[in-house]
Amino acid sequence: MLIDIDRFSKACNPGQTLNYANPQERRYYIDFSSVRGANLIQELKRTIVLLSDRTCQLFTGHVGCGKSTELLRLKAELEEIGFYVVYFVSSEDLDMSDVDVTDILMAIAHQVSEKLESDRIRIRPNYFINLFSEIGDLLQTPIEFSHIEFSVGISKITARAKDSPRLRSQLRQFMEPRTNGIIKAINQELLGQATQELQRRGKRGLVVIIDNLDRVDARQLQTGRTQPEYLFIDRGDQLSNLNCHVVYTIPLSLVFSNENETLRLRLGNGIAPLVLPMVPVRTRDGIPLGEGIHLLRHMILARAFPNIKPSQRLEQISELFDSRETLDRLCLVSGGHVRNLLGLVQGCIRQSDPPFSREIVERVIQNSRDFTARSIDDKEWKLIFQVVEQQNVQGDIEYQMLLRSMFVFEYQDAQGTWYAINPVLAETKRYQDWVRNRKAE
Repeated sequence: MLIDIDRFSKACNPGQTLNYANPQERRYYIDFSSVRGANLIQELKRTIVLLSDRTCQLFTGHVGCGKSTELLRLKAELEEIGFYVVYFVSSEDLDMSDVDVTDILMAIAHQVSEKLESDRIRIRPNYFINLFSEIGDLLQTPIEFSHIEFSVGISKITARAKDSPRLRSQLRQFMEPRTNGIIKAINQELLGQATQELQRRGKRGLVVIIDNLDRVDARQLQTGRTQPEYLFIDRGDQLSNLNCHVVYTIPLSLVFSNENETLRLRLGNGIAPLVLPMVPVRTRDGIPLGEGIHLLRHMILARAFPNIKPSQRLEQISELFDSRETLDRLCLVSGGHVRNLLGLVQGCIRQSDPPFSREIVERVIQNSRDFTARSIDDKEWKLIFQVVEQQNVQGDIEYQMLLRSMFVFEYQDAQGTWYAINPVLAETKRYQDWVRNRKAE
C-alpha cells in the first residue's frame, strides 16, 4: 500500500495537537489508558458529570506527553453528552513569562464570552463595561461597547497588555484591588447568566478547560516565590472560585512542592491533581512491555495508514520500516513519550522515504542522544543515577533538573508511580560506563 508521504509527515508533526473532535484526525488517536495505569479523562469527566454544578480540577504531566490531545478528547466527550465546553490555549492571551491572577481571569472572561457570542448568546456584563471604560482611559485605548461585542472589547485590552510590559504593569495595579469584584462579576454577570441561557437551550452545564498553563515560566518573583507557586498556591483559592466546571493545566513541578497539600485544598477543592504519565515501554525491572509497545506501533501506523482497519495495520509495517524490530527500536528508545516518538519518526522522514532502514533509525537515535546529553552536567548525572537506583524523584529541585529537562520520565503501574531514565540517555557512553562499574562492584 502506497504511503502519502506529505500527509504522513504532517500527521507526525510533533508540534501539532491532535484534535479528537475532527473525524479526520480522530483516526490517528490511540487510547493509551489501559497501560498508563488509569483512565484520567474518564476521572475528569465523571467528576464533572456526577458532582455539583461547579468543580475545579487540576491536570498535569510532562510537556509533550499528550495532555492537550486528552483534554480535546474530554471536550468532545462532554459535548456529546450535552455540556457546553469552552477550551482554550492560555498562551493565546497570556505572556507565559509574566502572568498574574487577573490576567488568567481576564483570559477566561474573554474566551467564554467569545465562544458564547459565536453561538449567538450575547451577554453584556455591566460591571465589566464600566470597568473597561476606565481601563480604556488608563491604556489610552477608548472602548465604546455600544458598537462592538463584549469579547472584542476584552481582546483589545488583553492584546495591548500582552505586548507591553509597561501597560501590563499599569493594568495590574489598577485591577489587583478589584480582584474579588472581578470574580464576583464573572460569576454573576457572565458565567451565571451564560449557564441560565445554556440550560434554557438544553445544555447540562458550562465547562471551561484552560490548557498550557503548565507552561507558566518558573521564574522567581521578588517575594522569593516562583511564579507557579504564587499563582496556583498563594492565589489558588481565587482561581478555584468560579461559577462553572473548570479544568486547569498546572506545572508538574507543583506536584513535587512541599505545599502540594495546600495546592490540593486551595485550587483543587480537595481533589488531588491528576498526572498523565508516559506510555510504559518497559516494566520496573527493565523488561520490554508488549502492550505499551503494541499501542505505540499503532500510533505510528495509524498516521501512515489512516484508512485501513486497526486489525490490518500491523500487516503494513514492511511498507514503513525494514522490519518490526526496527519500529520497536524507535518505540523503546522514545520511552513512551508521544511527542519524542513523533519527533524520531520526523527525523527518519527528513532523511529518506519509507521503508526506513535500521541504519537510518540508528542515525536518528544517535542525533537525538547527542543533542539531549549535551546539556547534562556532572551534578545532573549523579541525580539521574540516583533516580535509576531508587526509581523515585523527591523534591522540587530534582524535578527542575531532571523531569522538566526530560532526563527522567514518570510512569505508573499497579504498584504506583515510578521513574526511569529517558531511554535515549541510556544509549550514552557515560551511562553505559556507570552500569558496567555498578555491576563490577
